[in-house]
Amino acid sequence: MSIIGVGIDVAEIDRFRAALARTPHMAQRLFNDSELTLPSGERRGIASLAARFAAKEALAKALGAPPGLQWRDAEVYLEDSGRPRLRVTGTVAARAAELGVSSWHVSLSHDAGVASAVVIAEG
Repeated sequence: MSIIGVGIDVAEIDRFRAALARTPHMAQRLFNDSELTLPSGERRGIASLAARFAAKEALAKALGAPPGLQWRDAEVYLEDSGRPRLRVTGTVAARAAELGVSSWHVSLSHDAGVASAVVIAEG
């Protein structure tokens, strides 16, 4: 296995909250339903959404930031253990296949008003 790409991104949580408030349908353009809600059906918190947004940005960077990637073609989810994972489909899966990506590593964090994510594409 070798590293095909690495991406990192940060999102200021209050700025992300304001962007979602200004643009009512932005959340539905960025996230799948499973990313917007917790298993209990409650709405996911803004810091968690900002970290997921940062992960999608980091994912695009790990793939070389090609034009045409669709936000909802990448889904950040948690394993039962709490470990974050990526599920890719459509445009993101096609680019990953083109580059030979066979697995993903993702780390999410949020603290002091900032959400961050690192994504490693391995093949």
